[in-house]
Amino acid sequence: MRIMLTLLGLLLMCNVHGAGKLSDDIRIESRALGYALQYRVYTPQSVPRRARLPVLYITDGSGYINSGALPQLLDAEIARGAIKPLIVVFVDAHNPDNLQQNRRNQQFFCNPDYVEFFTQELLPEIAANNQTLATLEGRVILGLSFGAHNSACFGLMATDYFAGIAMQSPANSEMVDELCNQYQLADRLPIRIFMSVGMINDNTQAGRQFMETLQFKEYDLTYREVDAGHDWENWKPLLDDVLHTFYAAD
Repeated sequence: MRIMLTLLGLLLMCNVHGAGKLSDDIRIESRALGYALQYRVYTPQSVPRRARLPVLYITDGSGYINSGALPQLLDAEIARGAIKPLIVVFVDAHNPDNLQQNRRNQQFFCNPDYVEFFTQELLPEIAANNQTLATLEGRVILGLSFGAHNSACFGLMATDYFAGIAMQSPANSEMVDELCNQYQLADRLPIRIFMSVGMINDNTQAGRQFMETLQFKEYDLTYREVDAGHDWENWKPLLDDVLHTFYAAD
């Protein structure tokens, strides 16, 4: 019994030692959008005072917290030395005054006001209140479904602010085709890209064509295709791949 209690105590100590901090909801009033949004910030455990950390920005942030269990994965990957410590900003698309209202359809389709909110309001606020690496090399944006479409838009519209974009199951087929055309016509942009699609009702063919366009344009691309659909059984198991693509330890 004493040995079991000792082992339990050691496990609890390890869990506390490796646990990062996830803030409560933080409200931000956006002039660009004309309404309030909210976000939460993950910071790793025991950040040295003078350290400056890269930042991963995530749209549909509440989904990545609740269904993707990303904070727990960050704790585990950082603790075992697989990835560098990083800050993660989980941006919520819901109206903070009425959580039944989801604004993602207004925000995620290459909306210049949403881009302005990020670049001129959210990024400076995060830099002012966190130990961030305040350069574009330290910033990546991640999203799923329509949020993946938004990441692709940021690759085109916010190249001066983000060095990486991550797209999980970009939707829908017609919009993916349009993104494919835009990336085909544009000069190759200085961004790294992660992209994944499922093989079950997940715009697979359009996703493959988009992938082929990115490869043809010689982007630094990590591509994953999985035997799953347009849901968290597809997205959650790939989150460690996203983290390793952009934040692998040296």
